[in-house]
Amino acid sequence: MELGKKIRQLRFRAGLTQEQLAEKLGIGAQAVSKWENAASMPDITALPLLAEIFGVSIDDLFDLTSEQRLNRIENRLDTEEDLPQDLFVEYEAILKGQLGEAQHKKRATGLMAYLYWHRMESYARKASRYAREAVQAAPNEKDCQWILQKAEGHAAWDWNIANHSKAIEFYRGLVEENPGARLSCAYLLDNLLADHRADEAEQLLQRYAALPDVSAVHVGVYRAYIALARFDEPAADKIMEELGRRYPDDSVCLFEAAQYYARKCDYDKAIDLYERSFASETRRPRFQDELMAIAEIQEIRGDCRKAAETYDRIIRLLEEEWGLTEEVELQRAKRERARLLARA
Repeated sequence: MELGKKIRQLRFRAGLTQEQLAEKLGIGAQAVSKWENAASMPDITALPLLAEIFGVSIDDLFDLTSEQRLNRIENRLDTEEDLPQDLFVEYEAILKGQLGEAQHKKRATGLMAYLYWHRMESYARKASRYAREAVQAAPNEKDCQWILQKAEGHAAWDWNIANHSKAIEFYRGLVEENPGARLSCAYLLDNLLADHRADEAEQLLQRYAALPDVSAVHVGVYRAYIALARFDEPAADKIMEELGRRYPDDSVCLFEAAQYYARKCDYDKAIDLYERSFASETRRPRFQDELMAIAEIQEIRGDCRKAAETYDRIIRLLEEEWGLTEEVELQRAKRERARLLARA
């Protein structure tokens, strides 16, 4: 339905004349008449007030398809760090309504998770800010330390808090239900290794290696981390060195090797490998992971100016290869660059 016809329908439903609607909008009745007859369109600034008068959302002024509504929700979540409460409630209702539609259930479920995660991240930033202030005011008191730990993902000393048994249980179930799903198997391996459950990881790796879409590089990397989980660093080093000799120009191997040496705090080697991985990547647009890791290492070393320069590269990457202009990811990169320059 055209916007003009939609306005007429909503006006009739609200029991308003053209003159009464025009008065509420602070415009002439002739303008409303032109809208309804498709002779002109409302200015975009009038849409929020129109929606308020009719008791609908701005989206309801347009007869959007379900796919268009889902696209608009996803785009808004991508471009804004904080959603107004009324918009959050509106999106939540739209997505809940789509959960019963077989055609859109899968995407709506994912967007529902994205919506709640978006709100969680927004509140976590607020919790972090106030918890930091509280901890700075009383550094020897524990009251807000745990809030800061949860909000920012800090390390937890207690094993019963730090272990990943619930994640392991979840992914183990997924692997059993979907034996051919490579990603579920990889996530299960990651969590087993994080908890040093090396024997279970080694058994699982045999299944993982037999899957048709698994690379030999990743199998070798997991073997190295299993050795580390058994606290056999020399064996792990040997496996990674052999992978480097076998796949010297493979971007995946270079990236995984960089990750390995960064975890060992061998930062010179890690930066060199991250740079080689980034340079060897043939797909476009490229991801920013290598550059972010390099900037992180530079800041750890106290060279915030170099880290800011690396963020210049990240910003160029997001703008030139990804075509971002105002998305959250780009704004965060710019803020991070400004923070690093302030520290420098």
